[in-house]
Amino acid sequence: MFVDDCTFTQNGRTYRRVLLRNSYRVNGKVHHDLLANLSHCSEQDIEAIKLALKHKGRLSQLLDAAPSLSTKQGLAVGAVWVLKELAQRLGVGRALGHSREGKWALWLVMATALEPGSRLSAVRLAQRHAACDLLGLEAFNEEDLYATLDWLDQHQAQIEGRLLAHRYHDHKPGLYLYDVTSSYLEGDHNELAAYGYNRDGKKGKKQIVVGLLTDEEGWPISVQVFEGNTSDPTTLKPQIEKMARRFGVKEVTVVGDRGMIKSVQIQDLSREHFHYITAITKPQIEKLLKRGVLERGLFDEEVAEVSEQGVRYILRRNPQRAQEMAATRESKGAGVRQLAQQQSAYLAEHPGAQVAVALKQVQAKARQLRINSWVDIKAEGRTVQVAVKEEHLAAAARLDGCYVIKTDVPAPAASAPLIHDRYKDLAQVEWAFRTMKTTLLELRPIYVRTAEHTRAHVLTIMLAYLLAHQLHQLWQEVEVTVEEGLKELASICAIEVVRDGQVCCQSIPEPRPLGQQLLAKVGLTLPEAIPCRNVPVVTRKKLTSERKSH
Repeated sequence: MFVDDCTFTQNGRTYRRVLLRNSYRVNGKVHHDLLANLSHCSEQDIEAIKLALKHKGRLSQLLDAAPSLSTKQGLAVGAVWVLKELAQRLGVGRALGHSREGKWALWLVMATALEPGSRLSAVRLAQRHAACDLLGLEAFNEEDLYATLDWLDQHQAQIEGRLLAHRYHDHKPGLYLYDVTSSYLEGDHNELAAYGYNRDGKKGKKQIVVGLLTDEEGWPISVQVFEGNTSDPTTLKPQIEKMARRFGVKEVTVVGDRGMIKSVQIQDLSREHFHYITAITKPQIEKLLKRGVLERGLFDEEVAEVSEQGVRYILRRNPQRAQEMAATRESKGAGVRQLAQQQSAYLAEHPGAQVAVALKQVQAKARQLRINSWVDIKAEGRTVQVAVKEEHLAAAARLDGCYVIKTDVPAPAASAPLIHDRYKDLAQVEWAFRTMKTTLLELRPIYVRTAEHTRAHVLTIMLAYLLAHQLHQLWQEVEVTVEEGLKELASICAIEVVRDGQVCCQSIPEPRPLGQQLLAKVGLTLPEAIPCRNVPVVTRKKLTSERKSH
């Protein structure tokens, strides 16, 4: 790292250019990176930076010789530097652009990966991390970040298009995975909140519905937010239109679960000449067995295939899943038998208790657990008896572990095992949802109310997931979680060199061994020093109190 200080004459006028550069060699050729433009800095600041770089290996000795210089701990650098470089590598920075709002949006994405929270917490986070110095941010507060959410919502289509172009250039993917989830809300004032099928098991809570479109590797391409009472199948049509109109893809296969792609959605796909891969329900399997289209003997660990009228059915039986279902069924039966014993004991101890009431409670429990079709519950005297209907139990267990995948992809284009594997890839979308909702990124709680802010918040979560997903892959061998790795990097703070009471330079110390290992896995090294822009970042509350004091 060095200071490029030169003067030049142009049109009879003399100019001075002062740049902070970093030089390195690639294949024997010298390259230079521009770190900061120091041309507008004072002469004292420039000389202080030159002095610090000249004596960077012995700053302590320099301080002894120059009492006017001192050092103190600065802002956290490591995590912001890694996320910034990773965002550029993955195209997130380019997709957001270099405008003021684009840079603020990038900080929102990075803040979400560091410590998920509100826009206010993102401002406070910038007070501890060197976000302004490394990202070139202007002074901002939480109101600016809320305005950035409006900007994100207005530019979501362009941002997603740039991300897709960065990843695939002119060769767009031909297979897309799509799934939906819901996220419950604590309040009632979100414009998209509504009661619907709650996947989180939170009864009485309004929710929003989120649809995520990824490529076959689970890499997010687009996200969309719907009202909380939107059914899963109706969310697919906007995705079809998005792929056909916005992305301009032609040969497409959409993979969705059995509740997503139904007859109406298949017709929508066929109108765009798109293909589908989905699964069918157990009643549909039973119907095909009765019609003779499928045979029970075809279900095995090895994939089998049956075709009918241009539709391919891929069959398989998972023995591990079959054992799990049998164990679950046995556990439910044991629960009903235990309740029957408890009711029988109560009847024996209380002569006035009614047998019909006890019998009704046990029967209701069996219906609740959905095992009433293969258990016989009756009263003999003042004892409630539970017996297993063996024939009915065998019928209920006949399709344990069996599933059927349905597709219209032509056989020459994809084999049955390939179709099977592509459907199983939906687990990657589920992992993405799990990461975005409950682990690292925490979609909840949602601190916004308007539809525009809600959509932008979810888009921010998706972009942060891109960074987290990449770090997860890079740090697997280090055996740390993404959260642990970012905390370790966040512990790397700059050393501020103070001269005459003013910070003139921020040098970066050598990280601990774990930090060095994490940086090496990402393929990055920290700079020796970073510029000090002294950009004030305060919350609106603090800003108001400061104005009143003057």
